Amino acid sequence: MAARTRGQHCRRLVLLCVLLGMLPGARARQIRYSVPEETEKGYIVGNISKDLGLEPRELAQHGVRIISKGKIQLFSLSPRGGSLVTAGRIDREELCTQSVPCLLSFKVLVEDRVKLYGVEVEVLDINDNAPKFEAENLVVKISEIAAPGARYPLPEAVDPDVGINSLQSYQLSPNQHFSLHLQTGDDGTINPELVLERTLDREEEPTHHLVLTASDGGNPRRSSTALIQVTVLDTNDNAPVFDQPVYRVKVLENVAPGTLLLTVRASDPDKGANGKVTYKFRKVNEKQSLLFHLQENTGEISVAKNLDYEECSLYEMEIQAEDGGGLKGRTKVIIMVEDVNDNRPEVTITSLFSPVREDAPPGTVLILFNAHDQDSGKNGQVVCSIQENPSFKLENSVDDYYRLLTVQTLDREKVSEYNITVAATDRGTPPMSTEIQITLYIADINDNPPAFSQNSYSVYLPENNPRGTSIFSVTAHDPDDNENAKITYSLVENTIQGAPLSSYVSINSDTGVLYALQSFDYEQFRNLPMQVRASDSGHPPLSSNVSLTVFLVDQNDNAPRILYPSLPTDGSTGVELAPRSAEAGYLVTKVVAVDKDSGQNAWLSYRLLKASEPGLFTVGLRSGEVRTTRALLDRDALKQSLVVAVQDHGQPPLSATITLTVAMADSIPDILAGLGSINTPANPDSDITLYLVVAVAVVSCVFLAFVLALLALRLRRWHASHLLQGELTGVPPSHVVGVHGVQAFLQTYSQEFSLTPDSGKSHLIFPQPNYADTLISQESCGKSEPLCGPAESRFPVDDTPLVPSLWEPLSASAAQAPMPGIPQSLGWNFLRRNEYTPKGTLTHRN
Repeated sequence: MAARTRGQHCRRLVLLCVLLGMLPGARARQIRYSVPEETEKGYIVGNISKDLGLEPRELAQHGVRIISKGKIQLFSLSPRGGSLVTAGRIDREELCTQSVPCLLSFKVLVEDRVKLYGVEVEVLDINDNAPKFEAENLVVKISEIAAPGARYPLPEAVDPDVGINSLQSYQLSPNQHFSLHLQTGDDGTINPELVLERTLDREEEPTHHLVLTASDGGNPRRSSTALIQVTVLDTNDNAPVFDQPVYRVKVLENVAPGTLLLTVRASDPDKGANGKVTYKFRKVNEKQSLLFHLQENTGEISVAKNLDYEECSLYEMEIQAEDGGGLKGRTKVIIMVEDVNDNRPEVTITSLFSPVREDAPPGTVLILFNAHDQDSGKNGQVVCSIQENPSFKLENSVDDYYRLLTVQTLDREKVSEYNITVAATDRGTPPMSTEIQITLYIADINDNPPAFSQNSYSVYLPENNPRGTSIFSVTAHDPDDNENAKITYSLVENTIQGAPLSSYVSINSDTGVLYALQSFDYEQFRNLPMQVRASDSGHPPLSSNVSLTVFLVDQNDNAPRILYPSLPTDGSTGVELAPRSAEAGYLVTKVVAVDKDSGQNAWLSYRLLKASEPGLFTVGLRSGEVRTTRALLDRDALKQSLVVAVQDHGQPPLSATITLTVAMADSIPDILAGLGSINTPANPDSDITLYLVVAVAVVSCVFLAFVLALLALRLRRWHASHLLQGELTGVPPSHVVGVHGVQAFLQTYSQEFSLTPDSGKSHLIFPQPNYADTLISQESCGKSEPLCGPAESRFPVDDTPLVPSLWEPLSASAAQAPMPGIPQSLGWNFLRRNEYTPKGTLTHRN
């Protein structure tokens, strides 16, 4: 009756807990459910989505999952219905043994919120186990002199169920000698005892067979039976008695097998076999019988196998002492296992958010993990830490859960990954610790533009390069990763001499190699400035520019060009005049040449290749001045032919030649006498040559007839020379002669002669003598014009080399345009200061 009342009380208590768990206030911190044991897999425990305030379809979106410390997951989430369901068969007896209530605790993590909810599920007992006796056959020995009312302990049945489903009653088969008495202990257990109702007579009935039935209070009711054989013995009136009703002992869990724990002792005053006591376990489960060993004759209890506090910390068992007469005594032994710090802390990573963007704000959760220790007390208290790192911090979240947070903004270019060591240490003595390595990867963002190795580049390229020549290769580096570091090269749009830069050069967008699209001419331009852009492939893309200048290196691709003397454009042959009275060193003329190249390629030297009278003339190596090397002799011919070569210093050198004809005479008759010998390189048998000789004779005959005309022409020339000086006063020297540095090297002849046979007619013109040293008057020159310098400084006599770069070619218009008031056939003469030499250019037309 008392057992039934106690079962009803337990049912009411369970019902009250369930009702409290369903109240809104109770769910504020803890969610509680209940589930009967032995349910099949998929049994719905409760609507977890409703209790979390989420829709069923939002469970997967929010990353809702169950976190349990155990190795076996008993529950799972149903994403379709949003319910908490069983993951397999649940056996309350296996999980909680005799504990009431049987509560299973775990946590539900809402991952995107990084929030934990505690859940408790009470496993309700069902009557799935019948009471079971340790031994189905039991022999009870009773002396025949036992007085009525004597009690003999009977074996107890064990029912792993709890409450009303546990063991509730015993029944004994009807017998006139025996009855059953049930004794309830302090812990609520029911101990059956066999009570002798009538005196036994061994001679009348030596054995009695009884049936003991144990029943629980479940629905349906379950029961089991044990067969009891009562053997009637001869007189043995004293049962063994233990020294203590309860033996208690404490033992460390790390004691070695074979260690003696305690010794139980029972005394029996009987003699002989009736006083000899033997010991054995009376009430012990299968696991305990394997862990401990009881010496049958001495009562010594020792450790048989290694103990584990984490598996079981308290063992209760009964020891029975039996003498030779069959009398028994019993006692209880309680073995308390003390914890030893023999378990290292365990670290379980619940969530790892890797990789993390390098621009993640401070306070971003990177890792959520759990640290626990199976030991108890201080041995089970765990403290976690990480190595000192200014970028991260560790904080305790809930219970034994920790979060790793960022403290500052990360930079992948400095550190692309972190190997974080988490140390979990308990507070035991000595402390035990566990370390785990967590690799945290940093995700790249496009926060660095490409960078060139130099601020600017200078490239030297020889001119006349082939098309498609590789000029240079630029390289930029981007510390970002993947697409953010993929660099594309391009040219910044620009124009050079009115043409787009892309028509001159191109760049390989992948390699950064520059190619020439055409052959460059140093004389056209000296350098190509440009900017190269390097852009990455990030979103948005970043870029940077660098200046690059291609300097063209001059090649010797231009031959020297002779400016003076030049052949007349009308087809006549120019003649240089020199007096026969000229002494050694007399300046006959000067060969002026320029080279479009620069540097050594434009450094010119002059030499005499061929002369009709060897040794009579010399040419200045650097100046190009043609001078006499000795005084003229009577045997020297009136006409002298010279071939002068101008050569640069390039590799290979280029050159040009000119043929000079020098006519030497002291007077006009001498000149006319020698005209017959001045012929062009044409065919000597030509009729034109004969006509010219006749024309010269005619001219000589009518010389006096033209004296008056010559005087008139002289006045006209004198007047024209004054007009020319006025016109050249405001003209820059560079417009007269296109030579830098040395702009004026020509002087007018002090006296000009022009003999121009035209259409079979000959004309001898004597222009007015000019006693000035230069072509332009000194009054018309400014102080800054180098043309007005002394003749000696402008036309050196010695062979001192001239700077080649100072010579530039005359423009086509300047070379071809005639000077105002000066006949085209007029030659130039180089005079020393205060020197007067009548000179003219004699032109002869075939």
